[in-house]
Amino acid sequence: MDWLYMYMPIAGVEIFWPGLVLLGFSVGVIGGFFGMGGAWMVTPGLNILGFPMAFAIGTDIAHIAGKSMVSTFRHSKFGNVDYKLGIVMLVGTMVGIECGAQIVMWLERIGRVGSVVRWVYVVFLFLIATMVFYDYYKAVQKKKVGIVDGDKGTEGVTWYRTFHKIKIPPVMHFKAAGFTCSAWVPIGVSFLTGVLAGFLGIGGGLLRMPALIYLIGCPTHIAVGTDLFEVMISGLYGAFTYTLKGRIELVAVFVMLTGAAIGAQIGTVATKYSKGYGIRVAFGCAVLACMVSIILKQYGFDAAATVVIYGAISLICLYIIVVMFKGAAAELREKKLRQEGVH
Repeated sequence: MDWLYMYMPIAGVEIFWPGLVLLGFSVGVIGGFFGMGGAWMVTPGLNILGFPMAFAIGTDIAHIAGKSMVSTFRHSKFGNVDYKLGIVMLVGTMVGIECGAQIVMWLERIGRVGSVVRWVYVVFLFLIATMVFYDYYKAVQKKKVGIVDGDKGTEGVTWYRTFHKIKIPPVMHFKAAGFTCSAWVPIGVSFLTGVLAGFLGIGGGLLRMPALIYLIGCPTHIAVGTDLFEVMISGLYGAFTYTLKGRIELVAVFVMLTGAAIGAQIGTVATKYSKGYGIRVAFGCAVLACMVSIILKQYGFDAAATVVIYGAISLICLYIIVVMFKGAAAELREKKLRQEGVH
């Protein structure tokens, strides 16, 4: 079975290449659906497959940059990208990513990068999953008593309203996202998510997508598209800085992109047929599964970690594909009925 393993010349390890293809395809589907590069799954996934943590982070960032280009252009066709908001956020993102990358290099020098990154991952995954499910719970409770939050319908967490009261110049209007706020709000949020992106080896989408919804006030579908635009740009910069540090395995990047190019198309189209809270709840489940797999890896249960991460990815991919086919079938039926009504 030696043909199933591929030697990675820069990292100096042999990797099960079908695992890389499956990881790329799944992350393409999930990333296109949730509006993220999917790196929150790829870094632990690569580490579980056998990459040292620093190489897993650098290779991950390079991979998501290429994959996110496909998803961003697709979302742009649906009008889901607020380019003005994305460009404003890039200011904080770039500075933040470099700060995070420098912390990783320091941890690698003292030999602590693997365990520290894993536990920071676990804490943030837990916090994000808690916030997503709390938001859903609040929205359900409001809906039961008939509370509607303006033109956005029933919402759970509405922290963005507090941030919108900040009027420090320049105050900007973001047409596609449909709100006005101080430019310092998205810049500040993007700096914090950028630091974590550079540190954890993620494009920032795991943190930025919830931040766009809960702290900045984007509708879910606009948050998905705008976040992917951010992931694309920040990923390109992250790939550049990690290349200079010699921590990117280009062979693995190209193998994963083969699967990701197909998966991204499926995930992006599926967002068209899913409601906002459907996306958020599925996202929360994926985050919890990823958290469990990292804990298992930390305590040496490598096989169990692999089963959890790949099992969760496969189930969520299946859910997204079903959403896409059901939505497309319903759309075709409606179109057919309209045509029959005209005749």
